[in-house]
Amino acid sequence: RKFFNNCFDGALTCAGIVSGLFIVFLNPHGVKNTPSTVIIYGFATALAIGISGLWGAFLSEEAERKKKMADLRKEMVMLEEDKDLKSKEEDLVEEQELEDIQKAMIIPIKGKISLKKEKSFNLKKKKDKTIIEQAEDFATIAASLVDGLAPVLGSSLPLIPFFFGTSLTLFHFIFSYIILAGLLIYLGIFLGNISGGGKIKYALHLISAGIVTLLVSLLLGI
Repeated sequence: RKFFNNCFDGALTCAGIVSGLFIVFLNPHGVKNTPSTVIIYGFATALAIGISGLWGAFLSEEAERKKKMADLRKEMVMLEEDKDLKSKEEDLVEEQELEDIQKAMIIPIKGKISLKKEKSFNLKKKKDKTIIEQAEDFATIAASLVDGLAPVLGSSLPLIPFFFGTSLTLFHFIFSYIILAGLLIYLGIFLGNISGGGKIKYALHLISAGIVTLLVSLLLGI
């Protein structure tokens, strides 16, 4: 889900940039740009979106993780207190039983079984807690990387045609829109696989979003 949302955002953002430069390209009195100009604009925007996604996701995921761990620690403290009460009651019973046995047998018996159990439980609890924290840390990093890299990928792919040639031509924009359409179709199929719904329906929805972006950009240039 995160990959789809961020890659889709990056693709439409790049579509807006390419469409804006396409309007300038169609204007005979406009500024004459080169393919490298489109690449610079596109990658600068892609990096900005990527850094924003990475930074924002890391901070939000980290804050959420800390809240989860704080809640988990509270629950563990409550469970530990309950176990301590039960353990103390059991120790009192064991001590009383040991005293009765000692009186009956006149033999000193060392009763440290419950103490060993308690130490074993505390050690296991610390290990489990460490595993949970490591899993949460890994999830935070993974989510941040997805939020940062997905929009960069979505913004970068439509810029591939502009790496070829020294002068800007109509074919640069045509191939860029073809790549963009292919990317949106792929994301639609990907979303259809996740939801179990119609892949064609989702692909058409995303293509429609790309067309709307192009039309709005063209209308702004009129």
